[in-house]
Amino acid sequence: MPGPAAAIVLAGGRGHRLGDVDKPELADRDGRTLLDRVLAAVSGALVVVVGPPRSLAPGILSVREHPPGGGPAAAVAAGCAVFEESPRPSGSPPDDALVAVLAADLPNVTARTVQRLCVALRSDPEAAGALLIDSSGRRQLLVGVWRQGALLAAVRQRKSWHGASMNELFAPIPVVESPALGDEFADIDTPDDLRRWRER
Repeated sequence: MPGPAAAIVLAGGRGHRLGDVDKPELADRDGRTLLDRVLAAVSGALVVVVGPPRSLAPGILSVREHPPGGGPAAAVAAGCAVFEESPRPSGSPPDDALVAVLAADLPNVTARTVQRLCVALRSDPEAAGALLIDSSGRRQLLVGVWRQGALLAAVRQRKSWHGASMNELFAPIPVVESPALGDEFADIDTPDDLRRWRER
C-alpha cells in the first residue's frame, strides 16, 4: 500500500534544554542528522520542510512561518500554504491524498511508522487523520497522517496560527489512533535524551 503523497516536516524548533542548538541538525555517531532520518521516513513524497534555510536535496521544498518562532501549528499552516499556492507546485496532492506531518526531533520514526498510520487511516472511512499514541493513550501530535482536504480546512479556521496549539488546530478532525511500537514516541529534548540516542 502506498505511503503519503506529501509530507510537512517541522524543523524550526530550538533545543532550549540542549543549549539552544538547532535540533534537526543534531547527528548520531554516524553523522546522520535527525532531519535526515525524518526525511528518509517520507522518501518518495512531496516534502515541505518548515524552518530556517537549510541545505536540502533537490525537489524538497522549504518555507518559513511568518513571523518565525510561531510554534508548530503556525509551521503546519505555513507548510499547507505551499500546497495552496497558485499555480500549485508540480506533484501537489489532491484533497483526498494523505499528508504526513512530522517533527524533526523524533529519531525513531521510520517509513514503517508512517506506513502504519497510512494503513490505519485508509482502514477507517470516518477518520480524516491518524496519530501515534503511547501506552497510556497519550497522542503524539507531531507524528500523524492526514487527509489533505481536512488538514487544509482545519488551517483555514484562522487567519494566523502564531502561538496556537496543535490541539486547537487538529480539534475538528476525526482521528484514528495507532499504538506506538517500541520507542517511536520518544523525542530528543534533553541532554540525557541525546546521550541515549547516540549510545545506541
